[in-house]
Amino acid sequence: MIDALYFDGHSARGQPVRLRLEGGFLVADGATAQRWPLAGVEWPERTRHGQRVIQLRGGGSLRVADATAFDDWRRTAGARESWVVRAQQNWRATLAAALALLAVVAAGMLWGVPLASRLIVAAVPPSVDAALGESALAHLGARWLQPSALPPARQQALRSAFEAAVAAAYPAGDAPAYVLRFDAAHKAIGANAFALPGGTIVLTDTLVERLAGHDDTLVGVLAHELGHLRHRHGMRALVQVTLIGVASSVALGDFSSVLAGVPVLLGQMAYSRDAEREADGEAARVLRASGRSPEAMVVLFEALQREHGEAGALPIAFASHPMDEERVRFFRDAARAAPN
Repeated sequence: MIDALYFDGHSARGQPVRLRLEGGFLVADGATAQRWPLAGVEWPERTRHGQRVIQLRGGGSLRVADATAFDDWRRTAGARESWVVRAQQNWRATLAAALALLAVVAAGMLWGVPLASRLIVAAVPPSVDAALGESALAHLGARWLQPSALPPARQQALRSAFEAAVAAAYPAGDAPAYVLRFDAAHKAIGANAFALPGGTIVLTDTLVERLAGHDDTLVGVLAHELGHLRHRHGMRALVQVTLIGVASSVALGDFSSVLAGVPVLLGQMAYSRDAEREADGEAARVLRASGRSPEAMVVLFEALQREHGEAGALPIAFASHPMDEERVRFFRDAARAAPN
């Protein structure tokens, strides 16, 4: 037998009882005897600390303060613990489970979330991209963008050069729909170019000025952003962030900020390395198709590196475009490769 407190589910005052097992019943001897079929008893798991609470059918409970004595009493009565309980008390099993959980989370982040985002985006109509892009542009335009100060003739020259390059790369006319904007940007955005879901490509005056005399490079930058539109990277990245946010909210129990600040997120989206490689591939293809050398893109990296001093100190869209040797090597290799 073992001492316990019986709570009937109605009163907060516990009644002292002594527990014993008799046949198929749990019996509590006290001021009044109580009997419960074992089938209706929910036994507590063994833990290292804390009292043991037996849940009873109907809302009552039995609480044993001496956890060690309770565990001995249960073993004496012939109770057997599940493998889960035994594993929880084994540090090696706990460590193995923790490592397995980390592996599952890492696999989900590396492969599961990107795959799920591709499948989800494939089912999302382009009209959703357009609506999100308009919202992001309205937010950016209100705070960070101003009308371009570039001469109209300069803007038209760049538009014409890019349109000709796109026509050469997509002779069948199946190029992604886009709208090219020139904007004077806040210094926080600076020399930049970025594509928003729905087809808007923003090219800042500052970047045009930084690359003066290098129109081939500007065409390559715009082709890079066209690659983001072609593969719907902005929408995919938004879906990935949302999936991760929802998963975090499920784990932490807080859904309040999962989709907060979507316009800012779209304007400052950091694309994945794979997305950048796809966009770089599009830039190289468009440049080659239009008779330009992909090595023109190296000028971009050199110019931005001079401006910002070091890799990783770049604003908005270029924040995810590190000035690393891999990308420079890619464009130089693409310049040496035979045209497609």
